[in-house]
Amino acid sequence: MFSYVWPIVLVVVSNVLYQICAKSVPEGMNPFASLTVTYLVGAAASALLFFLFDHDSGLFKEYAKLNWAPFVLGIVIVGLEAGWIFAYKAGWQVSTGFIVQSAFLAAVLLFVGYFLYQEALTWNKIAGVAICLLGLILINYQG
Repeated sequence: MFSYVWPIVLVVVSNVLYQICAKSVPEGMNPFASLTVTYLVGAAASALLFFLFDHDSGLFKEYAKLNWAPFVLGIVIVGLEAGWIFAYKAGWQVSTGFIVQSAFLAAVLLFVGYFLYQEALTWNKIAGVAICLLGLILINYQG
């Protein structure tokens, strides 16, 4: 059970800290300059964790297994992080910005899962996404 739960806990805790950090980037700072520091720290932390937890293989041996995904992921992560920094600079609130993107993301990923990975597209999943999208209306209602 622990091996099933701990990754989700890590994602939630990391996301909370991520949102706090993204909102805390200095107002006048270029987001891409900030991201250069972010990725230098991330690369150093990743290398350290690799050497701490992998004693059976070498880093270059692992690099030999690379495909397109880590390269595209690097570009995508820049888009994600820059998008959040720009969203916060544009005035999005932490309490609503993440919920809005998560609801839209859930809707899109439902179809990505279906078309790319042949995951089941059930009525309860569709209803769940519809409820999420209805929640967006309630969250953003200015009444």
